[in-house]
Amino acid sequence: MASDGLTSDPSSQIINTTLETDGRPSIQPFPTPSVPPVTIATVLPVAAAPSNILTGSPMLVTSPKINSTRQYLGRRAVGQAMIDQTEVFRPVATTPPPRHIPFRGDHPAPRLNIAPQSSPLSTNKFYANFFLGSQGQGVWTHPYSLTWSKGTGNARSWGMAVSHIDPTQRVFGPRVEDIPGSPARYYINPVAIQSIIISAAEFGNSTILTTDSLQAFSANANLLPKAGSSSKITFPLIQGMGLVTGVYTNLQPVIQSSVFFRSVSFGARSPAGIFKYQITLEDNKSWLLYATPRNGQDPQLSLVSNTELRGVINWYGIIQVAKNPAGSSGEYIYDTAAGVYPTAMDLTASTFSQTGTYEFRWRKAGLTGVSEPQLLMFALPHHVESFAGPTSFSTTPLRLQTTTKGIATAVVADTWTLVEANLPVDMGFAPWNGSLPQGSRSTTKLSPTAVYIINKVAESEMKQNMGKQTDLDSMYFSGKALSKFAALVYTVHHLCDEPDFARLGLSQLKVAFAKFSANQQQYPLVYDTAWRGLVSSGAYITGDAGQDFGNTYYNDHHFHYAYFIHAAAIIGHLDPQWLQSNKEWVNLLVRDAANPSPSDQYFPFSRAFDWYHGHSWAKGLFESADSKDEESSSEDAFFAYAIKMWGRVTGDRSMEARGNLMLSVLARTLRNYFLMQDGNRNHPAEFLGNKVTGILFENKVDATTYFGTNREYIHGVHMLPLLPYSSFTRPAAFVNQEWSRIFDPSNPAAPNPASAVQGGWKGILYANLALIDPRKSWDFFAREDFDPSWIDGGASRTWYLAWAAGLGGAP
Repeated sequence: MASDGLTSDPSSQIINTTLETDGRPSIQPFPTPSVPPVTIATVLPVAAAPSNILTGSPMLVTSPKINSTRQYLGRRAVGQAMIDQTEVFRPVATTPPPRHIPFRGDHPAPRLNIAPQSSPLSTNKFYANFFLGSQGQGVWTHPYSLTWSKGTGNARSWGMAVSHIDPTQRVFGPRVEDIPGSPARYYINPVAIQSIIISAAEFGNSTILTTDSLQAFSANANLLPKAGSSSKITFPLIQGMGLVTGVYTNLQPVIQSSVFFRSVSFGARSPAGIFKYQITLEDNKSWLLYATPRNGQDPQLSLVSNTELRGVINWYGIIQVAKNPAGSSGEYIYDTAAGVYPTAMDLTASTFSQTGTYEFRWRKAGLTGVSEPQLLMFALPHHVESFAGPTSFSTTPLRLQTTTKGIATAVVADTWTLVEANLPVDMGFAPWNGSLPQGSRSTTKLSPTAVYIINKVAESEMKQNMGKQTDLDSMYFSGKALSKFAALVYTVHHLCDEPDFARLGLSQLKVAFAKFSANQQQYPLVYDTAWRGLVSSGAYITGDAGQDFGNTYYNDHHFHYAYFIHAAAIIGHLDPQWLQSNKEWVNLLVRDAANPSPSDQYFPFSRAFDWYHGHSWAKGLFESADSKDEESSSEDAFFAYAIKMWGRVTGDRSMEARGNLMLSVLARTLRNYFLMQDGNRNHPAEFLGNKVTGILFENKVDATTYFGTNREYIHGVHMLPLLPYSSFTRPAAFVNQEWSRIFDPSNPAAPNPASAVQGGWKGILYANLALIDPRKSWDFFAREDFDPSWIDGGASRTWYLAWAAGLGGAP
């Protein structure tokens, strides 16, 4: 990995300026099939009744008969909301994958020093660097990061380095001069600043790092003097932890700093038996250290050099460190929480009507008894926005900057309750406008003029070879094509009132889908018993870890499988009998990417979606200097929408509720962290002009993509696919700013006018325009000289016309 070493800090900090592309082929995110052009008459009597395209006869509008409870649930009217309380995390299933999915135990990514555990291993979580590759890259708990030192730095330590980065330490990339405001292309936080290192005198080049108890929100990292030793330091890794804790077992404590100690003073021993030390480093930053012995033994930490504090031998207890930017007031807050630490987090959630409530409840250890302290945990900005009253009262004035998520707020409480009060319960398959009143936000009836034009286009697009376009060597591209055709068939059936015509396409679509549900695609899926997941056999067969965007290594599963789930939801909606033979396979995709229950032992809980961060992480089993990342925020939301609709069609109320809640959380986090409106406070002002993050890592934000730097790529990957959820997760104010400043052809200062964009990205930009100017969007897709190459292989012109019309753009 290329890097620039900077020496302005007493520690050797590293700025990783290159984009790590392991498992990330530079391929645009859609296939590009050839669709013949369609000529549309420009003069049409608005009041004329459109004719059946295939026969020329008047269209017959029929309604399918409802003959079962399953069918009723699958076809429930889009405005009909669930009004009773629904538990969100009920299992989808707990059965093993079906027999036609082969089992394999030889996954190419080794499970490096992971202790055996009965529950499935999480692959896409924040702590993965500690069991991947060199084990030398950092883990971000926010606001801190931890890195195994491995003999590096001024202290030459083998302990666990703790770092916190202030805004003044950020490094910005080159200015993008043609964007208004000339924003920096990226910003990066330095790594390898070893502010405080929790270590032991026994550590050296035989020290090993192991992990255990790998769960969705927590894991233990252990440093042992050598393999097989019973002495160790255990570091409970919990997102948002307010103090970094090391639990010592029979070791001599050594606390080090590669930034150098300027002063260390012993504060006092608390009545609870906690020994406090106040530390100032040579970078003028203040830290606190709390030592809580198991047996009351004073650790007797003393300064032996400007890089080392050393204690007594054979010590048992916990040592906690925290950065204190707030003087005596901050110290008081930390004092109240010292001596306890979180060990795991339990998540519960439920919905009632349009309101969703979820709760973080931490398990803890350390001091116990009647007067045991409450935990100090850091909340991200989107948490604070959605705190329920009692939790908001537990916030404190203590703040610490995070690397890419704004300023974190210290909260002293063992439980947080968060509320989302605007669940999109009435959102269905039809165009949906979140700015309209409840009950009128979905458009299911279009004007005769719109129907005529859409049907004319659909006649051509329905002739495409569905089997050929979907039978690809990529789950991602195959799924996109299936989803495209499903939306096309839905549009013809419901929005254009052509069920007979739609039925022809539906039959082809079911045949194309059957190849996958039978697991007979080019690279069949396998069940990986090592990590416990459903992966492509592509990398096993080719030896290429980047095959299908790294699917075999658990990259992007929520992206890939969302398209299949969405397609299945529409097929099942149109033909409920189809569910009987396909539900198990589709549910398997849901379980792999987003298993909602620990009782399902075949998949980890919530593989992709991170309920602490409020969005998913796309990176799987690849070591990364900047940790986990996500590129396409829109496909993240698409997955939530897909399971919402699949839950509705199959009658799984818990899944539907879960999709609604995830969409609401995502609408909040996308607005805070990915789609940057003017005044966004969570990213530096020097970066905001980019309007979108590009790729958001845990440690940096880079306005680029893995497949190129064209501006339509960088923005478009946060748009596609344009479907009903888009108007919920892409605020109109943001879309207005993005369009007017970057893509508006009428703005001479816009650096990237959409009219000049080539290929499928042009269609994506104009479909996105429908969110704020549906008439211009409609006019673009309805133009007589429309070039079919402007539609990407994951969308149809038919749907885009219906989308723009449904949002109010049709004449």
